[in-house]
Amino acid sequence: MKSLIKFFSSVRLAIVLLIIITIASIVGTLIPQHRSPAEYLDQYGQLANLLIRFEFTTLYHSWWFLGLLILFSLNILVCTLTRLSPKLRRVFRPSLDFEKKSLLVLKVNKRIKKNKNLDQSHDELKKELTSRHYRIKEKKRDNQVFFSARKRMLGLFGSDLVHLGLLIILLGGIISGVGGFGTILQISKGQILPVPRADFDLRLDKFETEYYPSGAVKDWKSTLTVIEEGKQVLTRIIEVNHPLSYKGYVFYQSSFGWDWKNPTLEIWANKNSDPGFVKKIELKIGEKARLNDDGFEISALHFVPDFVITENNQIATRSLEPNNPAAFIEGWQGEEKIFSGWIFAKFPDVDRIHSSRETDLKLELKGFKGNQYSGIQMSKDPGVNFIWLGCSILMIGLFVAFYWPAKEIKVILEESQGRTELIAGGLAPKNKEAFASEFNSLMTTLGRSK
Repeated sequence: MKSLIKFFSSVRLAIVLLIIITIASIVGTLIPQHRSPAEYLDQYGQLANLLIRFEFTTLYHSWWFLGLLILFSLNILVCTLTRLSPKLRRVFRPSLDFEKKSLLVLKVNKRIKKNKNLDQSHDELKKELTSRHYRIKEKKRDNQVFFSARKRMLGLFGSDLVHLGLLIILLGGIISGVGGFGTILQISKGQILPVPRADFDLRLDKFETEYYPSGAVKDWKSTLTVIEEGKQVLTRIIEVNHPLSYKGYVFYQSSFGWDWKNPTLEIWANKNSDPGFVKKIELKIGEKARLNDDGFEISALHFVPDFVITENNQIATRSLEPNNPAAFIEGWQGEEKIFSGWIFAKFPDVDRIHSSRETDLKLELKGFKGNQYSGIQMSKDPGVNFIWLGCSILMIGLFVAFYWPAKEIKVILEESQGRTELIAGGLAPKNKEAFASEFNSLMTTLGRSK
């Protein structure tokens, strides 16, 4: 049992754990958390599988990181308890059984002989110590009086308050790791989205992207409304550094993107034989539009914002940005399909149209409209209040430890032949020079009244 206590109270163990936790936290900061496997695969390649397997992508909720926090908590707890008992005895049950030589070996000490009896010297010493706000305990034995004068004894517990604050912070971290979660919500304008693990919904009323004159993104702004039981509870504009908090859930503006699931396309139909002929058609994916009175119709079946042909000869999109927008269209006359293929917005003279018979039509993709979605990072952190409480206690502990140091003066008064000898020694763990000055001032005052 002693070896176990010695292991958990080891300062070396605390240093090793701190280094590991710090390195892990840096890794968790560098690697985006709670993203989709596809995003990790795109960013890290084959390394993504390793990162996901060892939970570096959900680091603060991983079993091994929580294990480190628990082990560090045990180290702090055992270390604090083993050192707390002697401090409590020193504060609440100070020993008055000390000898002259134990006082004279102290760095701050003094020996004074007074031409006064024991009672007079006792009253004078007690008055001076009381005037300097020392709390006194004394014990009389034969021709001797033992004094223990102390103040600011709370300063002895500064390090313990720091440890308590750290324990509460770690408890908050463990609670957040076990019960907290986070995800990315993709929400389009007007969409009402149920919030995961919550009893309310979220609606995006408006989304704005602000740009610098150079064209770079300056800010994203989302106007969000909280809806609970069908009623609007709260509406707020959120930005990157101005989140929305509600019932322990925090919503951060994270990103934006394009929703191309059901875009509106603008297609112009021209005739090679009639340069002045232009028919403008607006339609959505899956819709058909009549082109003329002879029953000719066109429809759009697919749209990709960034057209590319893969190595497997498959049509795909490189990104959700409209870098190379293309639409797959079909032309019908009655029940007969006349043509089908891809047309490109940026390359109107290039198409991949396959026709069953010749046609005088030329189609161009002139415009496209897709809804922008707002990327909202959502998190629930049930341990955050513990973390704030722990930080407050930690700061109080640091203040007490550095700016409220304990001071203790021990004195032996001994009477011999009507005269009294005073032997005193002082202890102060911090601000020793200031304490030595105060001690010398006290001894000088007592020495004047010999």
